Parts: sequence; structure tokens; C-alpha cells
Amino acid sequence: MTVTWEELGWERLADGVGRCRLPGWDCTVGLIVGEGSALVVDAGSSLQEGARLRAGAEELAGHRVTHLALTHPHFDHVFGAAAFAGVEMFGAVGIDTVFDGRSAREELRADAVRNGLAASAADEAVDALVVPRHRVSGEWTLDLGGGRQVMLANVGPGHTAHDLVVLVPGSPEVVFCGDLVEESGEPQAGPDAVPSHWPAALDRLLELGGEDARYVPGHGAVVDAGFVRAQRGALAGRFGVSR
Repeated sequence: MTVTWEELGWERLADGVGRCRLPGWDCTVGLIVGEGSALVVDAGSSLQEGARLRAGAEELAGHRVTHLALTHPHFDHVFGAAAFAGVEMFGAVGIDTVFDGRSAREELRADAVRNGLAASAADEAVDALVVPRHRVSGEWTLDLGGGRQVMLANVGPGHTAHDLVVLVPGSPEVVFCGDLVEESGEPQAGPDAVPSHWPAALDRLLELGGEDARYVPGHGAVVDAGFVRAQRGALAGRFGVSR
């Protein structure tokens, strides 16, 4: 019997495209299914969570996950990445400075523990972190087979210095925004944010996605272009950025 997206706790957004909202930090993980391939967007907050996500994604796809895209280097989005061994991994150019740098890795671990992740789980995830093989500096089109192509676009900096979004053409188009867009709370601007560029990153996001796309925030419910535009204006006002 074929399992449905809903039965595994995933929300179907379009044909072969869905997402799940993880417990704890309400982080979104996406899945795009191709012919004999599958792309997961973000990896969860621990190796255990990453393993559960991979198992669920592969059950839905009916085959192995072949690609993983990391929208930005925060623990709740990347600490499960090592559970996706053997897949082609993508991140924004410069993400290696976070994954490779000792002080950056220590801060990543400390941030996870400050936010409630068990120290043992944080240690395990940091020790297992590997730099994505593919670093995207502009736009990168992936062919997932069966006529399905997706675009990875480096639209940042903004929420971090290394923001990647995933666009899935179709009717409707689906855009995985990472934490450039948040619906369940005010967008978080930590010490690694680049506030002066964040509104421009959202301008680029809207340009790529268009008016009719479904925009999937890093946290919260799926939104439309009007929501993204309003959040862009709020961020510009909050950070004193010229429109």
C-alpha cells in the first residue's frame, strides 16, 4: 500500500513536492521527488532527526535521497546533515568557513546548546559536520529526472552571510526560503546576519519566485508573495535600509 505524505507527517505542496515542520524549533524541511532521485532541503537539528527525515523522505520518494541543499548554516537546519552520507550536498558559497573554522563550529555548538539541544547531541553533530561538496555562488539548476528541474539560488547575504533558496517550477511554483522568511515569529537577526542586505535578498527572492508562487518559510506556515513583500518592508524599516 502506498503511504501518503500526511501519514508520515509531511504537507504536500504540489505534485512530488512537500515539507514537514519539525518539533522543537518548528524548522521546515522540504522534499522534491524526481525520477529515481530526490532532493531534501535542510537536514534538521541532530543526527537522529536527520536519520528520521531521510527514512521518511525515502519512503515517500520510493527510492534513495540523492541530493541535500542547506539553506543556511544554523544548527536547526544543518546538524542532521551527516545522516545523509553519500548524497550530493549543496550550500551557498562561503558555508565552508562555518563548517571548517574551529571558532565558527564552536559557536554553532554553543548556539545549539543555548537553545536547548542536548550537549551530547550537539557534540555528535559538530564532530560529524562535513563541508558541502557543491557551493553555489549564483544559480545552479539540478535535473532530478522525469522532467523535473529545480533551481538553487544564492540570494543572500541576509539572515546569514550564506543564504540559499530552492525554487521548484510548476503550477504553483514552490520556493523554499530558509530563514530569509519566517511566518511563526519575527525574523531573527543574530550576530551572523547582514541586515543591510536582507531586504535586497527578499527582492531577489520575489523576482525569482513571482507573484503566484507558494513561499515556504524556514519556520511557520506557507505564505504568498504579499507576505514576503510586507516582511521585506518591515525589515527595511527595522534596520533603516532604504527602499
